[in-house]
Amino acid sequence: MTDLPVLTSRRLDVPGVRHAFFTRNGGVSQGIYASLNVGLGSNDDQDAVIENRRRCAAHFGADEIITAHQIHSATALVADGPWPAGPPQADGVVAAAPGVVCGALAADCAPVLLADPQARVVAACHAGWKGALTGVVEATVARMESLGADRNRLRAAVGPCIGPKSYEVGVEFLERFLHFDPAYGAFFAPAAAPEKRMFDLPAFVLARLAAAGVEGAEWVGHDTCAEAADYFSNRRAFKTGEPDYGRLLSAIVLT
Repeated sequence: MTDLPVLTSRRLDVPGVRHAFFTRNGGVSQGIYASLNVGLGSNDDQDAVIENRRRCAAHFGADEIITAHQIHSATALVADGPWPAGPPQADGVVAAAPGVVCGALAADCAPVLLADPQARVVAACHAGWKGALTGVVEATVARMESLGADRNRLRAAVGPCIGPKSYEVGVEFLERFLHFDPAYGAFFAPAAAPEKRMFDLPAFVLARLAAAGVEGAEWVGHDTCAEAADYFSNRRAFKTGEPDYGRLLSAIVLT
């Protein structure tokens, strides 16, 4: 086990399950990636990223964190262990095997961890605005049900992500959501400029969880864009002119 700083959720504090929302701290990466960057797709030193991922796995007493090649999709896959042919394209990782640590990477998008402690099925999914809108939460819940989970028993927590005071978008972004459902307008608030809106991503993801039958989920809080000392952020990197950004890890495992 390691002593990396992590956040946890009371919703997932159940027997037989361990989880963690890691911060950017406790790793070996340098510069803009300091210090616990787990993104193999970043331009960071790959040996540093591998060591950071090893430290995260060691937090669970495991050898590896199982993550997918995330593409903002609505695809969730079952993992019984390390991917034999490398990470497949997906945004949800589901497991019913003890010791298989399901992980999701993010740097403003919403990581979601789920568990049915009775059926012993866990999952991690990556819910950016596109994945959340097109159904990654629902796909992950359905994949969990294929392994015996019951959505009415599921517990879930949304990890640190860009907050409603940081996520400014254009009106065309709002219109994309309204095209799916006019009720989604409730997740947008006025911004300083009339052609802009503020989008509440964590509230939207929680609403999608509720619509999928997962009641009582929570956002653990923390705005990745606003809290530079503890979290990587794609949007903050863009605003400050940094050429790249690190990735955060959220993970869950059956013990």
